[in-house]
Amino acid sequence: MDALVNKRIKQVLKGDQNAFSDIVSLYQHKLYQICYRMLGNNHEAEDIAQEAFVRAYINLHTFDQKRKFSTWLYRIATNLCIDRIRKKKPDYYLDAEVAGTDGLDMYSQLSSDEQSPDDAALQMELQDRIQYEISRLPDKYRSVIVLKYIEELSLQEISEILDLPLGTVKTRIHRGREALRKQLNNL
Repeated sequence: MDALVNKRIKQVLKGDQNAFSDIVSLYQHKLYQICYRMLGNNHEAEDIAQEAFVRAYINLHTFDQKRKFSTWLYRIATNLCIDRIRKKKPDYYLDAEVAGTDGLDMYSQLSSDEQSPDDAALQMELQDRIQYEISRLPDKYRSVIVLKYIEELSLQEISEILDLPLGTVKTRIHRGREALRKQLNNL
């Protein structure tokens, strides 16, 4: 896949704008998932993913083709997500009632698996709680926890995406896990 991506990058750099659409097709779902996990909002995740592709296209000439394109792209997206999180204060909470409904909250808007209603409810509550607790982590811990455990990236890829030494990534993962464990202690 890296060979295909590098071929498309060379085509884009030679002026073939359509070649970038192949790159977008390869990475759009994964990039959206990273953004969604970090931001927790569908529309913001779509916006940031799109912005990441735009920035990647504009700055493609700076990309070192000896490295993995996905790592470079995920780093752009992660930085954009962190910027968005820092600029935005929460304007809603999952516990808040949805306007125009009879006591429904945002939890009711989350999708569920096709399990028994009781199991689905328990699973959803647990997932919501974990996602909520992850969102409460400081930015430096949240980003490494999301990339490591939700996106399942290697420590080396996380190090490259966040432009941090490997030891710092390991420390932040450990501290993030400990903070999350303390937050979830009463489960």
